[in-house]
Amino acid sequence: MESDVVVVGSANVDLVLPVQRIPRPGETVLAGAMTRGPGGKGANQAVASARAGARTAIVASLGVDDAGDLLRDALHEVDLSLVTSSTAPTGTAIITVDATGENSIVVAPGANGELTLSDDAARAVGRAKIVLSQLEIPFATVRAAAATSSYFILNAAPAAELSDDLLADVDLLVVNETEAELIAGADRSALLKRVPAAVVTLGAEGAVVLTRGDDEIAVPGVPVDVVDTTAAGDTFCGVLAATLSAVSATDSITPSDLTNAVRRANVAASLSVQAAGAIPSVPHGDAIDARHAEVYL
Repeated sequence: MESDVVVVGSANVDLVLPVQRIPRPGETVLAGAMTRGPGGKGANQAVASARAGARTAIVASLGVDDAGDLLRDALHEVDLSLVTSSTAPTGTAIITVDATGENSIVVAPGANGELTLSDDAARAVGRAKIVLSQLEIPFATVRAAAATSSYFILNAAPAAELSDDLLADVDLLVVNETEAELIAGADRSALLKRVPAAVVTLGAEGAVVLTRGDDEIAVPGVPVDVVDTTAAGDTFCGVLAATLSAVSATDSITPSDLTNAVRRANVAASLSVQAAGAIPSVPHGDAIDARHAEVYL
């Protein structure tokens, strides 16, 4: 089965520690009961895309361990035929979540660091309407996916300096304010010197859509009571990719199409922060569209 969206990315087991506040350097704080669940930017985004209605496959690497089994079970809504097994352990993320829902994350890549683009994966990437990737996997693999795809979305997280040869193959860059500043400096409009279109996410304030030759478009945030911000950005990216995949042809994606997709993604992210965990917090398409109708229609 061909996929509308192929996600090339990481899959981790999340160890989540609830704390009153995130510790400062050199400080020790006590946590509540630790929970263990599926996550990783690639896995989260793939589930978000699938739940938003797109036929979605993931290119990922998992260890041959119980953590890998947990992730395979959690990704049952996604085509796993392109997932490979590694002798390295499955990736692990340690996440502290404070009383306001903000988080701090440390990732041990494990098997994610072994991910390459196989011939089968390259063919799937080349046939997909939308390819989505992040930076929790080797840069060489991200570059290979970008060069092979017809429409490539890069969520440049975790923050990193990016080469011109990679950005030359990026159709849409999705970054938060910190990531945007690292790539383009204080003026976010300078992103358009390196990519044709960008979305800068602003947390509770929403997002900004940037496209060459058009004015900046602000998409306001959706006010909600926050429980846990883990995977909110991944939910945003996955739903954005799924929504853009419904456009008839990738070469006809307009600024209006992109803005509408950002609005739907924005709503999805606002739903995700109202639940705890990564994959468990990702909303389904019917909930997204019902809330979208309340906010925008």
